Amino acid sequence: MPPATQTPGPVAGLKVIDCATIFAGPLAATILGDFGAEVIKVEHPRGDALRGMGHGKDGIGLWWKVAARNKRSIVLDLKQPDGAEALKALVRDADVFIENFRTGTLERWGLGWDVLSELNPRLVMLRVTGFGQTGPLRHRAGFGTIAEAMSGFAHITGEPDGPPTLPPFGLADGVAAYHGAFAIMFALWERDMQGSGKGQYIDMAIYEPLFALLGAQPTIYDQLGMVQNRTGNRSVNTVPRNAYKTKEGRWVALSTSAPSIAMRVLALTGGEAAAADPRFQTPAGRRKHADEIDAMVAAWIGRHTLEEVLEAFEAAEAAIGPIYDIAQIFEDPQFQARESVTSVDDADLGPLRMQNVFPTLSRTPGRIRNAGPRLGQHTQEILAELRDRGAISQDVMDRLLEAAQAAIGQGGA
Repeated sequence: MPPATQTPGPVAGLKVIDCATIFAGPLAATILGDFGAEVIKVEHPRGDALRGMGHGKDGIGLWWKVAARNKRSIVLDLKQPDGAEALKALVRDADVFIENFRTGTLERWGLGWDVLSELNPRLVMLRVTGFGQTGPLRHRAGFGTIAEAMSGFAHITGEPDGPPTLPPFGLADGVAAYHGAFAIMFALWERDMQGSGKGQYIDMAIYEPLFALLGAQPTIYDQLGMVQNRTGNRSVNTVPRNAYKTKEGRWVALSTSAPSIAMRVLALTGGEAAAADPRFQTPAGRRKHADEIDAMVAAWIGRHTLEEVLEAFEAAEAAIGPIYDIAQIFEDPQFQARESVTSVDDADLGPLRMQNVFPTLSRTPGRIRNAGPRLGQHTQEILAELRDRGAISQDVMDRLLEAAQAAIGQGGA
């Protein structure tokens, strides 16, 4: 990691209105905020549901502190005229607007793309929904779990004789968030660098980015009629590839994507005779004899400690790594050297450790300026900014503050 920096970040000056909830849309905004964008989080008076999801401490959601970092929070009820007016005022000078309401919801509130783009022709709008703005399922609710199921991911994940397996974290949402962030940057590049000066909206169904990452399955099915099924920790492309237990009960993950590495692993775990075995000389041959190769590799690893395994594989220039839990990640010298986990000072909980900003830019790296804010923490501040530039009246500001304070208490807004 480069030295600590106070540079504003590569997208400093970009103004983002985050009007989305769990989880893809808000994370796309977080990514932009990590690299310097000003992100205003618009929350219903009840607060984003992520505030109460998962583990908490002293009544404060810990996931929220990570996912809403580098944002300011304003409370607005968009179904009310004053809330809608304030949102329009925010959008007038924004670069990006992110939403994930069900298809048609913003239009019913008079806040659809037609209205917002007329207010601000330069606006880039990311619309994140379960199934997109078109198609027969466009009005159906959809979360990442449904995307993981319908994308084909769950079907190929798990043991061959076991059920389809869903990930225990927001995989589809996370993948969609990163796709959303770079789609936003594509649209901004076209607007500013190609010179159109015009915004556009991005229609993203949560299942599509994950589907895009699942390899050549559509083409294989189209050309060969083959359906990929579950193979556990094995790969359908390379052998050996699996998780193996060491002598003391630790687990390691092994990959031999390059044929030369596969040969080195065979020589290490089975001797030169195994490396020279004519059955194992091609990827197809190794796949055909996967059970035999896996048994040989597992037996060798099972006779050695984790340290011995890692040292032997490093000497053989073969790719292997320990399977970590989060406590082990905290202790790993590689993670420490790169500051992959960093500490953030938080007004509510004190020092918080969380993932750093990735990837690392050499000259203008991202940084974490603040953890997730309190509900409505910046409502008065943001409304005052709108009032001072004439975007809303003092009367509207007063009514919005009164409504926010009634909903969440004097301490929030």
